[in-house]
Amino acid sequence: MNGFYPIVLQLKGKKCVVFGGGGIAQRKLLGLLEAGADEIWVISPAYTPVIENLLAEGKVRSRRGEYTIDDLRSAWLVFAATNNKQVNEEIAADAQKLGLWVNVADEASSSSFISPSVVRRGDLLLAVTASGASPALSMRIKQQLAAQYGAEYEVMLTRLRRLRELVRISITDERKRTTILKLAADEAGQLGHNDFDLDEWLQSLLHRIDRGHT
Repeated sequence: MNGFYPIVLQLKGKKCVVFGGGGIAQRKLLGLLEAGADEIWVISPAYTPVIENLLAEGKVRSRRGEYTIDDLRSAWLVFAATNNKQVNEEIAADAQKLGLWVNVADEASSSSFISPSVVRRGDLLLAVTASGASPALSMRIKQQLAAQYGAEYEVMLTRLRRLRELVRISITDERKRTTILKLAADEAGQLGHNDFDLDEWLQSLLHRIDRGHT
């Protein structure tokens, strides 16, 4: 076993620092923004045009220059993505001494976490990794998942979230709650993109349960 344990991190309000200004660092930054991270720093002497645009738009903060350990101060999540392997290893060693989570580009053995290939559909998050053995395979599987789980799943998850909130405040029987939400997950994809009434959907599900259609 490789020792990696899959989790999903909440990044809002957490300082994330990316070291590097090239294509790999750019991908890390875009992934953090897509995840909703709101305190992102990038450290490098120079940046790609895309990163420069992110800085100009105020989406990312920066310090132009080489790595110093002071850049790790108050960081929560760290990405070592420079084009210098020795610098990346120094960042990783310092971060781990400070008890920080660190990912080293293309070097799983030096990382305390791996960045998986991700497909996002609203609240639906699909992540796959080959634990550093084959990023190409991870990417191929990601593409397959993206084709299988299209944009309609964002609509489905929005509806299921709203229904779950309604069920939590209106249904006290725990077993019935579980059954309702299971039925809803089974049929959410059949509702199409038309507007629908949440209360009517709940009543329909309750009716099915009363009739024993579970």
